[in-house]
Amino acid sequence: MIAEKQNMTAQTILVLVLIGIAAGILSGFVGVGGGVIIVPALVYVLGMTQFQAQGTSLFVLLLPVGLLAVHNYWKSGNINWQYGIIIALTFVIGGYIGSKLALRISPSLVKLIFGVIMAYVSFRMIVSGYHGMRNEQ
Repeated sequence: MIAEKQNMTAQTILVLVLIGIAAGILSGFVGVGGGVIIVPALVYVLGMTQFQAQGTSLFVLLLPVGLLAVHNYWKSGNINWQYGIIIALTFVIGGYIGSKLALRISPSLVKLIFGVIMAYVSFRMIVSGYHGMRNEQ
């Protein structure tokens, strides 16, 4: 099913701009944005379904994924091109499989799985950051 075209209010446009700026800043700052910022914001702030939010997020990331952010990291020597190419090529396959799987199961189950993954990753990052700060002192 194709999502219907919506008339957007100035408030909706402002919210979308803020989501884009926040996702872009976080993407450039810590390498996240799509799933962590865009999807929850579209679901909880703009009332999209989980699938609509995921599809919209993937559309956003399709071409311009951090183009200027990648340039900055490249200039500072912080990109492993070999790893990146392998991940990018296999990411296409994984994205196809993941989208097919997600669209076959309940949106509520997808939302639950997404939340569990975010909670797990958040916990690991918090613990790692805490230990790193302790070791730096």
